[in-house]
Amino acid sequence: MRASLQSLATVRLMTVTVAAILIAGCSGSAEENDALLAIGSEQAISVRIAAVDQHSSDDTLRFAGISRARQRATLTFQVGGVVQSRAADIGQQVVAGQVLAQLYNPQLEPARDAARSRLEQLRADIAQARRDLTRTELLHERGVSPLSDLEQQRSRVDSLTAAVANAEASLQQAQRLLAENTLRAPFAGDIEAVLLEPGEFAQAGQAVIRLAARDGMEIEIRAPAHLLRDLREGQTLPVWSSLDGTRSSGQILEIGSSSSGSNTLFPLVIALDGEGTRAGEAYEVGIPRRTEPALVIPISAVMRSAEGLTVFRFNAGSDGDTGTVSRVPVNIRALLGEQAVLQGDTLNARDSVVYAGLTRLADGDRVRVLP
Repeated sequence: MRASLQSLATVRLMTVTVAAILIAGCSGSAEENDALLAIGSEQAISVRIAAVDQHSSDDTLRFAGISRARQRATLTFQVGGVVQSRAADIGQQVVAGQVLAQLYNPQLEPARDAARSRLEQLRADIAQARRDLTRTELLHERGVSPLSDLEQQRSRVDSLTAAVANAEASLQQAQRLLAENTLRAPFAGDIEAVLLEPGEFAQAGQAVIRLAARDGMEIEIRAPAHLLRDLREGQTLPVWSSLDGTRSSGQILEIGSSSSGSNTLFPLVIALDGEGTRAGEAYEVGIPRRTEPALVIPISAVMRSAEGLTVFRFNAGSDGDTGTVSRVPVNIRALLGEQAVLQGDTLNARDSVVYAGLTRLADGDRVRVLP
């Protein structure tokens, strides 16, 4: 009787032990549970898949620039001399024709007076020559004066006529040079800069004052050539203030066709819309950039192997939740966040790839898709 009780206790202990082992096995991961399914049946590995997506981006690249007046000028004297006076200060508003500076050149007034005197003398000479020609013609008609005297007198009149024309041109030139002593505003605007002060010597053509019109502002930016191909004059682009981020718009005025020196960026000039814009403010101009449609997949689906980068493509079975996988080589063109942009035609938009549970996969394995 005692032996029977001991045998029964031993059987119960073995039963508890086996149950504990089974419970421990059931608490494993999905992949481990798959390995414990019925013996003799082909096992399906649990995975998660993602569809191959077609992606095209329409983003906007920003380029910084400084606002400036659309109508602006750097004013210079056309003759050299000493700056005698200046009637304009930085920031001052001026009107068209207003005197801004005066130059002193001791040679210009005497040159004008000499040209005027010479012209007056030649006009007197030609008047006398014409009177002499008239008398010579009368004497020749009466047979008193020979033909040679008449021809000589006509030649003198023609010569003096040419000399008068030359003297008139010289006087006009001297008067214009003298007028260049005075620097006037070609249009209404604000004085941006004063580059010479009274008492300083100004070379001919040297910058003296910078003037900018108050109305009409523009921005010049520089951008790569491939971004400018699809732009057209008059096209509207978004503009942001770098100070407070306020968005406005602007229209394309000019599109550069060449770069300067070793610079590979091309100029683009945009007219600013709206009022209240001042010169010298920082802005950003947006240029749209559209990329060609491309296939994208999760980065986690890409594996590195001896053959290069590959993915496991899911080949669905009849029920859609199970199937097989096949290893497919891929080329990555770029990364977009957590997605990889594909290059080539090894996959298409109708495919799906495994992105989770792929570490134990091999080519041709049966899989079961988890939700």
